[in-house]
Amino acid sequence: MDNHLSKAEKTRAFIIERSAPVFNKKGYGNTSLNDIMEATGLSKGAIYGNFADRNEVAIAVFNYNVALLEERLRDAMAGKSTAYEKLLSFFGYYRNNWRKMSDHGGCPVQNASIEADDHVDYMKIHVQQTVRKWVNGISKLIAEGQAMGEFRTEADPVKYAYIILTSLEGAIMLFKIMNNQTILKDALDRIIHTIDTELKI
Repeated sequence: MDNHLSKAEKTRAFIIERSAPVFNKKGYGNTSLNDIMEATGLSKGAIYGNFADRNEVAIAVFNYNVALLEERLRDAMAGKSTAYEKLLSFFGYYRNNWRKMSDHGGCPVQNASIEADDHVDYMKIHVQQTVRKWVNGISKLIAEGQAMGEFRTEADPVKYAYIILTSLEGAIMLFKIMNNQTILKDALDRIIHTIDTELKI
């Protein structure tokens, strides 16, 4: 934790960090104030002294969980010189860390997406913003590859970004529910095959 933070900021960060795994496993709608109190060891007053309500904790936790995943993905792509290598490293992260992801409740974007679409309405705009951000990031990477002569220029970067993200998130969902990592690995192979045959020159 950053030592330059104020006491209030440290307490807020502590609540978010301790609550993050609980929300990701139990759900953004199902995690109760008592769950947060149990995870943090803090009283109701201490929690509500830093957050307006439980929903505000949930949003902060979602953003925290997403930021952690994005940091790991950036680390996986660091040092790669081509767009193609960066894309392979992106998928390589999921291939190499499936067990850790499963133990921590899976993909936070997918978990929140399912809930936001069904019943946790206050999360919807935050999930949509994250999905758009991810699609934008992948499409920019594809466009970068096009500019460098790696990928076909006639390919629509946004279209392929959605195809890639949809395939990845669907694979994570089925892998988790079926407890079968082969589902994820086969899907990753298929995504890479799509990139090799439809994008790569």
